[in-house]
Formats: sequence, C-alpha cells, structure tokens
Amino acid sequence: MMLRKLRWVSLLLFISFLVITPSAFAQKKSIEQRIDSVMKLMTLEEKVGQMNQYSGVWEHTGPITEENNLLGQIREGKVGSMLNINGVAHTRELQELAMKTRLKIPLLFGQDVIHGYRTTFPIPLGEAASWDMTAIELSARVAATEAAAAGIHWTFAPMVDIARDPRWGRVMEGAGEDPYLGSLIAAARVKGFQGKGLGNLDAVMACAKHFAAYGAAVGGRDYNSVDMSDRMLWEVYLPPFKAAAEAGAATFMNSFNDLNGIPASASKMLQRDILKGKWKFQGFIVSDWGSIGEMIPHGFVKDNYEAAWKASLAGSDMDMESRSYINNLPRLVKEGKVPLSVVNDAVRRILRKKFELGLFEDPFRYSNAEREKQNMNDPAHTAAARDMAKKSIVLLKNEGGLLPLKKDTRTIAVIGPIGQSVRENLGFWSIEFPDSNYIVSQWQGIQNKLGSSARLLYARGCGIEDTSRAGFAEAVATAQQADVVIMSIGEKRDMSGEAKSRSNIHLPGVQEELVKAIQGTGKPVVVLINAGRPLVFNWTAEHVPAILYTWWLGSEAGNAIADVLFGDYNPSAKLPISFPRTEGQIPIYYSHFNTGRPALNDSDRFYRSAYTDLSIYPQYEFGYGLSYTSFSYSALKLSSNKMKSTGKITVNCTITNSGKLAGEEVVQLYIRDKVAQPVRPVKELKDFKKILLQPGESKVVQFVIDKEKLSFYNEKLQWITQPGQFDLMIGSSSNDIRLKDIFELIP
Repeated sequence: MMLRKLRWVSLLLFISFLVITPSAFAQKKSIEQRIDSVMKLMTLEEKVGQMNQYSGVWEHTGPITEENNLLGQIREGKVGSMLNINGVAHTRELQELAMKTRLKIPLLFGQDVIHGYRTTFPIPLGEAASWDMTAIELSARVAATEAAAAGIHWTFAPMVDIARDPRWGRVMEGAGEDPYLGSLIAAARVKGFQGKGLGNLDAVMACAKHFAAYGAAVGGRDYNSVDMSDRMLWEVYLPPFKAAAEAGAATFMNSFNDLNGIPASASKMLQRDILKGKWKFQGFIVSDWGSIGEMIPHGFVKDNYEAAWKASLAGSDMDMESRSYINNLPRLVKEGKVPLSVVNDAVRRILRKKFELGLFEDPFRYSNAEREKQNMNDPAHTAAARDMAKKSIVLLKNEGGLLPLKKDTRTIAVIGPIGQSVRENLGFWSIEFPDSNYIVSQWQGIQNKLGSSARLLYARGCGIEDTSRAGFAEAVATAQQADVVIMSIGEKRDMSGEAKSRSNIHLPGVQEELVKAIQGTGKPVVVLINAGRPLVFNWTAEHVPAILYTWWLGSEAGNAIADVLFGDYNPSAKLPISFPRTEGQIPIYYSHFNTGRPALNDSDRFYRSAYTDLSIYPQYEFGYGLSYTSFSYSALKLSSNKMKSTGKITVNCTITNSGKLAGEEVVQLYIRDKVAQPVRPVKELKDFKKILLQPGESKVVQFVIDKEKLSFYNEKLQWITQPGQFDLMIGSSSNDIRLKDIFELIP
C-alpha cells in the first residue's frame, strides 16, 4: 500500500515537473535566447508590426491620422507600441487585445512625460536653472514613479537638444545653450527616469531626443532645416546625446529636421555610424511623430514606400504614426531592397526592451489600480516638486534689497493676469487631469504663507495678450492701497512649446505698459515673469527694483514662489541660456568665437564685429543669477602653472558668504584655449560647484583640470589637445569673472 502511494506521488511530481519546466527553463534562458525563440516563430508581417506605433484616441501630440481598424490591427499583431494611452484601465484594455494575438507579444505604452505626470515640476529649462543634478534626477524619478503606476512604460524625454535661439518654441523643453551643463542634465534625467533599472515597477524607459541638432533650426522656426559644420555638431550638439547614451538611455528619438540636406530619419551617419556604431547603443530608435512620412514634403523621397526604404536602412527602428513601415516594409523585404537582417535587428532591439521591462512574464504588471491611486497622491512627490520649483527661480534684480519681503507687511496687492491663474502654472507639455485642486496658484501660495496676518488685494489689470488698457485704472487704484505690489506677468502656458516659435518674444500684449503704470504709483514693485523661454522686457529690467524669473513652475508654483518672496528660501538659480535685449541680437550665447575685429566693450563697436545700435552684451548672460546674500571670491591657487597631457592641475579658491543670510552659490569654472588651430571659443564652461554657506562662512572649492577638459575636435574630427597657454576663469556667471590665472599645457 505504501509503495503504491509512493508511486502515485512520484507520478504527480513528474506531471508537475512537465507543467512547470517550460516556464522554469524560460526563466533560466538569457534575454537574447528568449528573443531568438520568439523571433523564430514570427512572420515577416508580425516583425514589421513590432516596428509600428500608433497614437491612442484620447489625446494626441501631432496631427491626427485616421485609422479605421486600429483594434483589429492590434489583434492581428500589427502594432508594437501605442502612445497617448493614459491610466491603468486604458492600458489594460489594449494590452488584453494584444494578448489575443497569435504570439501574445505585449504592447509598449509611451507618453510625453516631460516634467512630471500628475505632480508637475518646472518646465525643463526652468529646472536647468537650478544647476542641481540631484534635484533634477529626483524630479524625473517622481515623474517615472507616477507614470509607471499609470501603466506607462516609456517616456519621450529627456529632450537634450542644445538651443541658442529663444524664438524656438521648444527651448522650454531642454537645458539651454551649453553642452557641458546640458550633458550633466541629460544624464541626470535618464538616471531619474530609469531608476535602478528597467523591470522595476517605478522605472520607465527614457528617450533622448531629438537626434540630432533639432535645436539649431534656422531662424528658430520649429521643424526647420539645420545647416552646420561637422565640428559644430560634434562639439556642441552631440555631447548631451552621448551623455544620455552613456547613462543607459533605453531609446532615442530622431528629429524632424534635415541636417545638411539629409532628414534625420534617413541619416545613416547619425543612426548607424554614430549612435549604433561609435557609441555602441543597444536600445532602439523611434521616429518623431510622422517624421518618416514627412520625408516626402522634405523632397527627399517621393512616397511612403521610399520613405520606409530609406529610414529602415538608415537605422530608424520604429515608425511613429506615419504608417510607412506597416504598409511598405514587408514588400521592400520581399523585393530585396531591405535585407531581412535590418528588420530582424530592429525587432530584436524592441523585443529586448519588452523583456527587460518584464512584460513577457506579466503584460499587466504596470496596470495595478491600487498602486496607481497611491502614487498619484504621495506627499513626498509634492514636497519634491516644491523644492525643485523654488530652486528654479532666478533672481534677476533686487535693487535696494527689496526682497525678501517682510512677512509682517500689512497690505499686499497682487496685480497681473497670472496672479490668480491655476492651470497656467503647469506650462506646456503637462499631462491633463480633470481636476485642478492639486495646483497651487500664486495667489493661494501667498495666502498659505501669510495666513490672515496680511491683507491681500487683487486686480487683473489686463489679459496676457490684451491690447485693451481698460483694467489699468482699477489696477493702479489697487496698488495705491498697498504697502508692496507683486506683479505676475508673462506668457500663456501654451505660448512656448512645440510648434510655438515666435518672431516677437517681447512681453505679450500691453503687460509692460501695465508695469509702467504700476511703477508710476511710487509703490515698491516686485515683478514675477512666468514664461517658457527668455523674453524681452527691457523697460521692466531697467526701472523695476525687483524681478524674479519664475518660468512655469508646475503644480507647486504658488508655494515655491511664496517661499522665495518671503525669504524662506534664498534664490540660487543661474540662467542656463542668455537673455537677448531684442530679437535682432539673436543668436547670442556666451561661448562664441572671436573675430579678427572683436568688440571689447560697448564703446568699441565701430569697425568691429558688433551692431552699432545695440550693446554687445545680452540683457542677462549665461550663468547669471543673484542671491539675497553676497559672495566674495579669493585665494585662487593652482597646484602648477604647467601641465603635461598625462597630468592634472588642481585649482583651489575660497568662497565667502559676505552677506547676512545663508545662501547657495554656483561657482563656475571657464577655460579659454588662447591659441589653437582651429580656433576655440572665448570661454567654455568646464566645471561648477554649488555650495551652501552660512553668513560669514568660507569654503575652499576645488576643481581638477585634466586632458579631457582641454580637448576638442579638430577639422578632421579627431579628439585632440594642443600645447599652449590657457586662460582660467572662475566666477559667478559667464560675464562676472572674479578670479583669473594662466596655465600652460606642455608636450
């Protein structure tokens, strides 16, 4: 009897082994082996389906493309990814359809999570002003946590395009004009989005975009051509992309523009030679919205058939919304124009990310309603957004120490079209939620800060784009009743962003006239400028005593602004992009080349490389930003004034808080190669340190200069150094250089 029972137990164990073995073996296989197993089962049409991405029906980020059989195509395995599908319920619904396909390959869900999901952070250009990599990484980390909890696997961020033309609307989405700062921010954002690695439930795939040189669109007109030297491309526009790749970015997105006559979607040089070749990128490349099909109006191909041909050979792995691949790629393979190996490589790259995300084990692992609910209301996320927002506010002017305002100020007038706005604070590229009670307006933030201790008055004065001055009289009367006036002006939230290029970047409407009227009351005036780009506001800059550039700060805007206005946080932000005096000064950036006739100052402009009717200086330069305290720089010391290419120089200087309040200073190190072939810029940011000092406190700041900091591309695109003298400059901005020395690189 006992023997019989043992035999039954043995048989049951054997059956159980047969049932679980395939799954267990699958788990032991490497991802590459598992990809092989899937691909052996796939038809050509199913492979091309993985390279096809459609937008959902709830929201869109480009021209709507009609698709009458979207759900049917998902069931047929002809869709590999969807974008603009938000929320656990919606993503689960479509993933269930994908599980009805022959091979049950899960969908990827992507979304433009640019500066937060529900908890909205400052626009990226505003975050860049913080020069705080820890805070920027945390911002992306929170965004990823919320997005992943909503069923999203993939964000189309960070945008790492260098931008030196504020007329370009998408300047708000990047990190400004400098490749060194931009590279650090690119890496921080990738690390924030991807966290401890793909497959963790709080990580989403990052997407470095737009590859490449999109930020250099001619005339600042979105989607326009780009024409530049290879050396400019490698030295200025590619470094942030390389940094993103080295940080492990899962995906790249190619750009809308042509580069020297070749649309980026068809650029073998960018995609195969540089990204997948030199940089050994193992992720996949997605087109921007319809950009493969847009090669037709570019005049590069005659139809979608040729577009699919050129783009696939060049290395574009996934077609976003143009239908070029799904309708033409199988035929191109069968006709021998596109090798099957090209399709196989693209599909492997896409499947690899689906395996890394864990979607083959559990397609619904990111679709948990309880986790979604918890992560959309996390107080820690709100605190992080407030911290990031206050670190992004730039103090442009503080004449007479008007700021910080005293909390016992009895009557405060809030004037301007943005003071009581709610959704405007989110800026462009924010995710829309039906409720707005989580967004703190500037009016509400001041109320939260002061409670009932102060009397708050409000007058709108005018709308953002108004030409009417009908509200001026009420605004002036309101200001006259107050002890201090806070004016909140700027752009509408959708005036900067994709397809938002502007030839006129002055303050819109009659807002600056409203500032003049209020300033004329003789009351102390603080101006808050809310915008997604550098604006021109010369009269305000010259006449108003206190100015804060607040960008668009997100859902905690009001609380963060109040923290800075009333001194609970001492502003420390520095501009990541130069502010022009007028559009005629564009492009203007600090790291320009000298000429044979450089203008040395504003009185030295004739027969010089300068405008005779305009200053040679921007209104506010790169790296500029004030504090409520002051800092002195002293005791510059180099470990040596000579350096071999295999060696290093240590640079020390002492920074002292010479004011009365604790504050942070961004100490900036610039270098100039004085004589080089080819010539070098007048200065280049090579390092910086952000330090906190108590009143009277001093700290020694140390920098290390090595060969890498002195290297550059020559005319043959070789990464070289050349012996010679270098200017070393340390300061509080690119123009405010406090300490100087010279050292020499010797053979």
